Amino acid sequence: MELSFCLGKLEKEIMLSDKNRNKLKTPGYFIKRLKDSGFATLRIFDKYGEHDSRRWTILVDPSGVSVYVTCFENLPFKDEFLFSFSDGGQRFKRGYVLKTNSIEVVVQRLLDHGCQQVEQNDFLTKYNKDGRGKSGTKENS
Repeated sequence: MELSFCLGKLEKEIMLSDKNRNKLKTPGYFIKRLKDSGFATLRIFDKYGEHDSRRWTILVDPSGVSVYVTCFENLPFKDEFLFSFSDGGQRFKRGYVLKTNSIEVVVQRLLDHGCQQVEQNDFLTKYNKDGRGKSGTKENS
């Protein structure tokens, strides 16, 4: 009986530690999932002050829609987080925020607002599929 209790406790600890990893609020995981979904994504900043509710900022679809996504922690309540989307009011309304635990929801919002995926983004794809540089680039000259 004691052994099964210990195993149950260990399984619970493993599940809790797995639950804490790969959260959407961590910049590495968020960026990886967006890149896996086909978006050009650049890490901009993640050294905000200790008392600042911002945790990190990334840029999605550079040279396209160019949306800054900022993760806020402890907003609106302690231990909660939300994402702010800012493109200067071009496609996202000023102050647009999203509270979600799902990368699929984030991806859908980006697509709904016209963000391009990597195949369509000249910022990261300077070569044609055959390996030659695109017209107007140094590699093609």
